[in-house]
Amino acid sequence: MSLNKYITLGKSGLRVSPLALGTMTFGEDLGWGSSVEESTKIMDRYIEMGGNFLDTANFYTKSHSEKIIGDHIGRHKSRRDRLVIATKFSGNLYPGDPNGGGSSRKSIVEQAENSLRRLQTDYIDLYWLHNWDVHTPIEETMRALDDLVRHGKIRYVGVSDTPAWKIAQANVISNFRGWSPFIGMQVEYSLLERTIEQELVPLALEFDIGITPWSPLKSGVLSGKYNRKNAGQQTSDRAAFIDGIWTEQTFKVIDELEAIAKKHDSTPARIALAWVRAQPGVTSTIIGARRMTQLEDNLKSLEISLSNDDLNRLDTLTKPKFGFPQSMQPMFPAIHNGGTSVNGVSAELSPFVIGKDDKPY
Repeated sequence: MSLNKYITLGKSGLRVSPLALGTMTFGEDLGWGSSVEESTKIMDRYIEMGGNFLDTANFYTKSHSEKIIGDHIGRHKSRRDRLVIATKFSGNLYPGDPNGGGSSRKSIVEQAENSLRRLQTDYIDLYWLHNWDVHTPIEETMRALDDLVRHGKIRYVGVSDTPAWKIAQANVISNFRGWSPFIGMQVEYSLLERTIEQELVPLALEFDIGITPWSPLKSGVLSGKYNRKNAGQQTSDRAAFIDGIWTEQTFKVIDELEAIAKKHDSTPARIALAWVRAQPGVTSTIIGARRMTQLEDNLKSLEISLSNDDLNRLDTLTKPKFGFPQSMQPMFPAIHNGGTSVNGVSAELSPFVIGKDDKPY
């Protein structure tokens, strides 16, 4: 596979690359990240390789990320129209302004206009709700987004970091009322973060929402640069995302990635990315890069095709333990199937069935 083997995102005709370029590190405004010059080189290399999907947010590096994209791409319409530019709303950039962020109609429209200005474009291809605003009715949010679609300011809408039941509610309401539904779901997903498999992945498969994982390398933990000797030496900007991560289980995952990488003459990072890309429902995985070398290494993950044995070894090692009610599902075939096989699933008879010597009531 390569970057120009495009995939439609969810239930839409929007074609995107299998790896999206995340730009959270564009700009050094937070004391870390890529310089403007390095950021533009990374974008150029990604596009040169066939990539077409850029992902940012209104408050990444205090909005500088959007400005860098706008200066380098947005202002050049011929380049801009060839790309899918996605940004997010919800983040408040203005201390003391309660309407500066969140998902109300007022804040959405204002945030969209400011993103369009910084990106120097007339439209946003994919506008993500960055995270759920518990203070705003979802009907208000979805109607405001649909209005932006109808006015040509945005093309599609997506959702990030939101509970499955709220996403389902939003899309059911939108489908009934003829509004634009969420076509993409941006969620944290990696070998070390698989809790989305309990509710969010089944939801995405049922509603045909394209999954675009973020942090597929768990903030660099699975990049190959950490082991038992240097664990915990990550930079300060990563610490908040991986607090308490250094356990024996983490080291077992790293060891397994190294073993499989050696077999493929590859790197742990590429193997970890290939595993995420192989999961059900995943459309485009978001990769970040502060340096060109990181981008080049991550892009080579598209050359990796993991065997069933590789996938099973990693899956078994990190399979999550689900809570209620999914924790009860293994016993359901015995209750439902009456000792038969349904869609290839069979189970022993439930002790509650009526036996041949029992008198039915």
